[in-house]
Amino acid sequence: MLAPKPAPCPCTLPLATYLPALHLPALFSFTCANPLTRARRPLGTRGSPLALAQAYETKRRLGETFPELAAEGAVEICTIMTKGDAILDKALSEIGGKGLFTKELDVSLMNKEVDICVHSMKDVPTWLVPGTVLPCNLPREDTRDAFISEKASNIAGLP
Repeated sequence: MLAPKPAPCPCTLPLATYLPALHLPALFSFTCANPLTRARRPLGTRGSPLALAQAYETKRRLGETFPELAAEGAVEICTIMTKGDAILDKALSEIGGKGLFTKELDVSLMNKEVDICVHSMKDVPTWLVPGTVLPCNLPREDTRDAFISEKASNIAGLP
């Protein structure tokens, strides 16, 4: 009689393995790679304040849901410079459109340099790189605008 095959150690699974269990309603694109034999889980993101906030929120939620990912260094946020971040003196339409903010992340993902990528939906093109999916979204924040005025406490109080 053969002994049952042991389940893979959670510390060697790529981050993409954990995403379906998060039940999240920064987007992810990932490939389902074979389990990796490294302790750290690289999470790719742009370096913008919004992208980093979404990446750290994703890291926090992964750690809350999976204790093995809460350990210091278990999930490493990797900031990746994109063409869209580097070219600031031209209109996006002149240099390639939305994919400019995701291409380098997708390349890193396909080369297995990162396990998952966190994108802001505004940066995701309408087509996805073959082999990637968008499995979940973080809950949306309150979208109402704020009212700030030195002279009035509300809109009705404006002159």
